[in-house]
Amino acid sequence: MTTTQQDVPGHLFLRYVLESLVDDPDQLVIEPTIDDLGVLLTVSVSDRDMGKLIGKNGQTVKALRTLLRIIGGAKSQRINMKILEPQKS
Repeated sequence: MTTTQQDVPGHLFLRYVLESLVDDPDQLVIEPTIDDLGVLLTVSVSDRDMGKLIGKNGQTVKALRTLLRIIGGAKSQRINMKILEPQKS
């Protein structure tokens, strides 16, 4: 059975929120990974959007992780979000 990104719990929610938040939505990449520990959503954004993603004192990313945890609880799965550091050119 093939899993599409739409089938991954929290993926569409996270994409919707982050596309609204960032200035460069074309550089937004969300890679879902599913294993026995649950779902891992690895997020990559442009250098200038990193501050918006993290938020003041990390409040934005903390709120997103909390909401993903709630979505995961409703689906009986553990959902985590990992943020990749932007590549320095």
